[in-house]
Amino acid sequence: MLDQLGVPLYAVVKEHIRTEVEDFQPYFKGEIFLDEKKKFYGPQRRKMMFMGFIRLGVWYNFFRAWNGGFSGNLEGEGFILGGVFVVGSGKQGILLEHREKEFGDKVNLLSVLEAAKMIKPQTSASQVLELQACSHHAPALKSHF
Repeated sequence: MLDQLGVPLYAVVKEHIRTEVEDFQPYFKGEIFLDEKKKFYGPQRRKMMFMGFIRLGVWYNFFRAWNGGFSGNLEGEGFILGGVFVVGSGKQGILLEHREKEFGDKVNLLSVLEAAKMIKPQTSASQVLELQACSHHAPALKSHF
């Protein structure tokens, strides 16, 4: 659906352990960026510590993923919560922001589609200016695994 809207999909990961990014790529059509310095996550990283494991929702999400065939590992830094952002073109800014409240918290896909439909197309000149501005703000991101 995002392809039909002309909206690209990107992922930002905080670490690259063994083949987990490569294993993920068949399920993700977009470009994946590695943020080793965790600049994208901001100065105050949102974490769920050990107390998070007593939450019923965390266990529900774990069993849902496990029953769906997901297998993970217990390596790396596993306490940082993730999220989903829909970012508009040019000066539109963030059109949708979903930050996990607990591990496995899912974004509402209809909300993502509605936000994606609000993205205004850019002219090629404004895209070049935006790319130049972005390169100054996110130099720590590396691409192409």
